[in-house]
Amino acid sequence: MQILKEFKEFAVKGNVVDMAVGIIIGAAFGKIVSSLVADVVTPPIGFLLGGVDFSNLAITLKAAADGAPAVVLSYGKFIQTVFDFAIVAAAIFMMIKGINALKRKEAEAPAAPPAPSPEEKLLTEIRDLLKDKK
Repeated sequence: MQILKEFKEFAVKGNVVDMAVGIIIGAAFGKIVSSLVADVVTPPIGFLLGGVDFSNLAITLKAAADGAPAVVLSYGKFIQTVFDFAIVAAAIFMMIKGINALKRKEAEAPAAPPAPSPEEKLLTEIRDLLKDKK
């Protein structure tokens, strides 16, 4: 019974719930980024590169024989995966850069200076009176 009580306390803590929400939102955001890259960014790049697809590049180490499959080193799939990663990383970088620029604009909006406190007003008057005395 003690273990169930401890598990319940653990499961309903704010940190666990926050983490679960973060994972769910992260998975949904991952789908958005994947769609952005696959449907918006990659087609123009593929068009500019002439439809280059590295995934077909491979070296056959051992041919298929007697029902045994061939042993193939598919280095092209690795190159294509690295290329796709670079595109995803660049797209995320540009999105984060844009978000940060928007945040900076909000932060740069000058706030109205606070009104001087009564003590500051009094000190200013004293300073001005001392200046006039000289």
